[in-house]
This record gives sequence, structure tokens and C-alpha cells, in this order.
Amino acid sequence: MEAQVERDSMDFDVVIVGAGPSGLAAACRLMQQASEAEQELTVCVVEKGSEVGAHILSGAVFEPRALQELFPDWEERGAPLTTPATRDELYLLKDAEKAQKLPNALVPKTMHNTGGRRSGGDQTRYVISAGNLCRWLAEQAEALGVEVFPGFAAQEVIVDEDEVVRGIQIGDMGVGADGQPKDGYMPGMELRAKYTLFAEGARGHLGKRLIDRFKLDEGKDPQHYGIGLKELWDVPADQHEPGLVLHGSGWPLDKHTHGGWFLYHAENTQVVVGLIMDLSYQNPYLSPFDEFQRMKHHPVLKQYLEGGSRVAYGARAIAKGGLNCLPKMTFPGGLLIGCDAGTLNFAKIKGLHTAMKSGLVAAEAVFEALASGDEGGNELTAFTQKWEASWAYRELDATRSFGPAIHKYGTMVGGGYNFLDQLVGGKLPTLHDTTPDHATLKKAAECEAIDYPKPDGKLSFDKPSSVFLSNTNHEEDQPCHLKLTDPELPIRDNLPNYAEPAQRYCPVGVYEVVEDDAGKPKFQINFQNCIHCKTCDIKDPAQNITWVAPEGGGGPNYPNM
Repeated sequence: MEAQVERDSMDFDVVIVGAGPSGLAAACRLMQQASEAEQELTVCVVEKGSEVGAHILSGAVFEPRALQELFPDWEERGAPLTTPATRDELYLLKDAEKAQKLPNALVPKTMHNTGGRRSGGDQTRYVISAGNLCRWLAEQAEALGVEVFPGFAAQEVIVDEDEVVRGIQIGDMGVGADGQPKDGYMPGMELRAKYTLFAEGARGHLGKRLIDRFKLDEGKDPQHYGIGLKELWDVPADQHEPGLVLHGSGWPLDKHTHGGWFLYHAENTQVVVGLIMDLSYQNPYLSPFDEFQRMKHHPVLKQYLEGGSRVAYGARAIAKGGLNCLPKMTFPGGLLIGCDAGTLNFAKIKGLHTAMKSGLVAAEAVFEALASGDEGGNELTAFTQKWEASWAYRELDATRSFGPAIHKYGTMVGGGYNFLDQLVGGKLPTLHDTTPDHATLKKAAECEAIDYPKPDGKLSFDKPSSVFLSNTNHEEDQPCHLKLTDPELPIRDNLPNYAEPAQRYCPVGVYEVVEDDAGKPKFQINFQNCIHCKTCDIKDPAQNITWVAPEGGGGPNYPNM
């Protein structure tokens, strides 16, 4: 079919893939510079979600340092930052009932979320909806003249014969499950640009290909990931304290499984609660979703949720490797920015501010080149210099051993190493973790199955009801966007060796092992449930699953996550 397709093409100065914090910050800054220089500039942002914010999920306690640089008058403009973080609490959950609250003096400085009013690095943090922040940023971008196209998924990178990125191809619309055009078929357009910025978020499917094609990760540690699961709750007013920020670790995760939880009191008597679990875990019987559900029964969390109602659910992979894993971000004709590269500062459990800063730096490097008469297609080495001189890079440099220390020494000892490293200004030896997350699983025969309690429908829930709350939808008659390199491998290899872990690491039940008509096990993919978290692409022990973008507009529709 591809050989017969004629594609329309649109030309821009800059195309940005992904309407997240980094992509939208870059778009706004590009147009600000063009306006200041009285220079015409065409910028397009393409977003696979049905609307801007539909696929955005983050904690989030937001540090507005980059926002302040982009829009110093953000308050007057009505940015959705209305709930300052007022009080921090950090807990170690010892078991299902007991917990130890850590004294403030022992809490690493990166975990402090209360501070002064927007003055240098010590700024007020805000409990926010990252999705609503992106919706607001998109409004600012459009007002500046950016063209924002939601509902269109970037499917391919356009690379010319000289190995220069020239833009992207939008995925076709109206293709049936058999790969043939249906009524209403629309071939995807080509969006060509002098420079293309890839801001897809963690484990972006085009970013992944670019890293491989241009060997951007050469000499770097493999990227490490966590899965972040989050729920939004309406809670009784007498259980709600706007701006209260709780973090914790320990139970229900065992000593070989690293991660932590958060519970933030947002506006409108709502609480957000979530679990971030490292995808370096070892036991193939472990289910991040079920760990999250039982975690909410601990008295420390239960006291704020009991009597409330869950109104939204979602999950997303998080690139948490830090500076040691950060790939080269430049290649001929484009840049990787934000979590597509892995700019999150996991020591702070924050990535929005660093993602936005990478977008601002990218915009400045791109505009500087275009303003000098650059016709595009070059490798913007000026970006690297500007990025490495930025406060965001210095943040990542100061916490470069955070993840490796936890992986090597465990939560307690690794946490102590990081606490000491921060006290001495990051001068302890740099630690590394060179084992990819997919290679850490032990064989099922070496591990014990985990008997998770049944959900009570009040604090804990099942996967089907959770998928419903994510508002996920995909057109059923379309090609499956979860590609198996070897369709026989899940039953032939993963089932006997690892009890087919995809059944459990997927947070929405996309993967099942069922019986066929002959009573034999069959690997079933319920791609309609997919919330685009990318966990399968990361954790499959054989790296047999590849996530690609489905038809534009598909996936979750998060309200204000």
C-alpha cells in the first residue's frame, strides 16, 4: 500500500513532536524570539493525544523556575498554579500498619518542597495538574502564532540520503486491522522542517529509533525507568489540607524492589496519590498495579482517602537514569529534549522544570541558527554548550549517582549515600548502573508467586474499572500498535521462564495468557486498553515488544492529571 500512497506535505521552520512541557516551552520561546527580532517564523507542534493534555500524567509538585524564565508574568496570565506546597512529610513504611516519620533534618534537601517566594533556586513549589499546565502553555503558544495539531501521531522520521532529519510523517488514518484502507482513509501528511524537535516523553518511539540510528547513547549508561501509577481522588473536606505534600518508601515493596509513593493535597478538596516503582525489579510475579492498590490501605495514606471517591487513574513510564544515562541530544537536523532524552531529576522526583528548561535552551539554539541564515539540517552543537551551562544540567550533575546508589545499596543505605553526597556537594565517587531494566528479571522458578489481596472497591480496585477511569479508547478495527518481533516467543520462552510477566507489569491488562480452542496457552493482546505507558517496551525480558504510535487521538483522555 505504501508504494501507491501520495502524501501531502507542509513546510515549517521548526516542527515539534509532542505537546508536553518541553515541546510547548520550546514553541513559545521560539515565537517570543521571532517577535523580538521582528522575524517571521513558522512553528508547528504535533500531538498524538485527542487534545493537548490528554496523555499528560505527572505527580506533580512543580518548581516554576523555567516557567518564570519563559513567562515572568505567568500569574497575571492565569497559569494554573494555585496551590503552593505548604508542608512536607516523609515516611518509611515498615509494614502494613507501622510507619516511621523522618525528622526534617534527615530529609535530603532535594526532597524539600517548601521554600521562599520565587527567588533564584529557592522557589515556592506548587501542587498542580501537569495536563492543565500543558493546556495553558498550548494557549500561550497559539496566541504567539504556533500551530498546534492535536490528534495526529508522528509515525516516522523523515531522513534524507545524507542521514539528515528533515521532519516527520504523520500516521495514516482509517487503516483496518488487516492493514488495508477503510472508507474514509486519509494518508498521513509529511511535516517537513529545517529543524525537528522530538519531545515525546519517556521512551518516545521515534526518540528510541533516533538514539539507535545516530548512536546517541554511545559511552552512556543504559537508560533506567520507573513506572508511575497515579489516581485522583475527591476527599472529605475535613481530611484535606491544601498544599500538604507526603512522600514515602518501604512497604509494600521488598528490599529488592525500589520505589516510593506520593500523596499531594491539591485544590478543590482533591488528593493525588501514586506509586513510582523502578522497572529494575527482579520478581516476575510482581505487579506494580497491585502493589499500588494494596499500598493505599496503609494507615498513613488511608486516613486521607477513606470516605473519598476515585475519579481518575493513569500510568506512565518515567526516564529516571539521570545524567549518567542522558544521551547526546543533537543530531543532523534535530534535537531530543525533555523526557525523550531523560532530563528528569529523580532525586527531586521532578522533571517538568528541567524538561521545560531543555525546551528553552533548544529554542534559543535553533533560533540563533535560523536568524543567522542557517537553512537547516545541521547539527546544533551550540545547543550542547548552552545546555551544559544551564542550571538544569548542573542539577542533574549534582545528583548523577542518585539512582545507581539506590540500585546498588538499596533504599536505606543508598539513601544515606545520597544524603552524604548532597552534604559534600556531589564530591563522592560517581556510581554507575550498567544493567538494563529488562535484564534484571530472575527466572520464575527462583521466585515466589505473590498473593495479592482482592480489591475492596473502596480503597483498592481492579484493572478493568481503572481502565474505565482513564477514558481510554482506540478504534478496534486498526492495526495493533504493540508489535511482536517473534509472535511465538511469549508462550515458547517467556511463559516457562518468567511466567510471562507482561500479564503483570502492564498496569491495564493489555496482555493475557488465555487458552485457545485446543486448550493450549495463547498470548492475547488487548491493545484497546493501552494507556501508552511504554512499560512493555522497556521491561519485556526478550525485548520482543515494540510500542509504536496508534492512530492519532487514541489512548487515554486524562482530565486533569
